[in-house]
Amino acid sequence: MPALIAERLSPVLAAEAPPLEPLLRIEGVHKRFAANGREVEALRAVDLDVAPGEFVCIIGASGCGKSTLLRLVGGFDRPSDGRILMRGLPVTGPGPDRGMVFQDYGLFPWLTVRRNVEFGPTARGVPRAEVAAIGERFIEMIGLTRFANAYPHELSGGMKQRVAIARVLANEAAVVLMDEPFGALDAMTRERLQIELLSIWEASELRVLFITHAIEEAILLADRIVVMSPHPGRIAAIHRVDLPRPRDVSSPAFNALRRDLGAMLHAKDD
Repeated sequence: MPALIAERLSPVLAAEAPPLEPLLRIEGVHKRFAANGREVEALRAVDLDVAPGEFVCIIGASGCGKSTLLRLVGGFDRPSDGRILMRGLPVTGPGPDRGMVFQDYGLFPWLTVRRNVEFGPTARGVPRAEVAAIGERFIEMIGLTRFANAYPHELSGGMKQRVAIARVLANEAAVVLMDEPFGALDAMTRERLQIELLSIWEASELRVLFITHAIEEAILLADRIVVMSPHPGRIAAIHRVDLPRPRDVSSPAFNALRRDLGAMLHAKDD
């Protein structure tokens, strides 16, 4: 009888169970700066959750606070009001659980590809044999095994960006924060790296928060697109991208969404 009662109650208990806490939560975040003797409001009342395995792109005009928000999530600055939580705990500074990838790569020029990728695990005191295995794994993942002993100045821009991504992954980041990572690359390299990033994301179940000015790039990559408006920066809309992957940039559905998002951005700029 107890088993039967439990069986009858289990759907009710499941229905009443609280939802899982998101890995990353941004709650009521405001950011103000002092500039030229006056206060500038960079962000106002930003709320956003990033779910497990989710790829979120943030788009918006220059000056809408996209990079400011990413720096707050990375722990390089603090909100004026509100809070940012990782696994339910307040973000109070940088941490290996949030890896940053910038447009300018940020590689250590005096270290080889291998040593750049191994830097995080080495700094955390991971045993040398394990560090070597981690380095090999991620260098192979980004397709640069032949260049493992090369220095950053010997690499192309696309190769440097792949190393930057591998370095974040090797440090076991739970969320990867990417600030216009492909913005300085030529169109062909950018397209190739978009495909490679999606392959890495699918294989590693990362959570990605990705800033871009390019609407097409956001549609190509994202599960959700966050549209920000400026003066002050705030979330104007969040759009879920339901197009199946791999996405065809020439399809009617893709281009209809691109037109809708473009109209939304222009409306927010007016």
